[in-house]
Amino acid sequence: MAEDLEIFSGTKQEQYEHLIPQLKALLDGEPDLIANMANTAAALKEQFNWLWIGFYLVKNEELVLGPFQGPVACTRIKKGRGVCGTAWANKKTLLVDDVTKFPGHISCNSTSRSEIVIPIYKNEEVFAVFDADSTEIKEFDETDKKYLEEIVWMVKGE
Repeated sequence: MAEDLEIFSGTKQEQYEHLIPQLKALLDGEPDLIANMANTAAALKEQFNWLWIGFYLVKNEELVLGPFQGPVACTRIKKGRGVCGTAWANKKTLLVDDVTKFPGHISCNSTSRSEIVIPIYKNEEVFAVFDADSTEIKEFDETDKKYLEEIVWMVKGE
């Protein structure tokens, strides 16, 4: 596949349904996790233009910044801290409508208002998290959760 995305306008669901086959084609046959994370972050940034999209990898009992698109980010996050560390500790996706109301939120960028974080598993252990931030309150909802969880499975090759 050519590495150009066809950006689609429509409902959120329609945008995901148009993007996912393109992502599948882009990731198909590429075994390198970092390359797949990088292209996934870029594709989501192109389609949705959220503030920040990327991945953190679990290394030595902390999350370490991985491939991303957007402004500079926090480099390391402890388990249980902020939205990313909490999603990792609880092993569940977190949708945060307003990050200023999330206890212990880590502000990597002062313009971030809402966030979704999805833990990524291997052998029932979290080895990474996907994170997306928006400048809009209540940007992310159950539609994002459904499709982004599907995308995360594609990234890790399952």
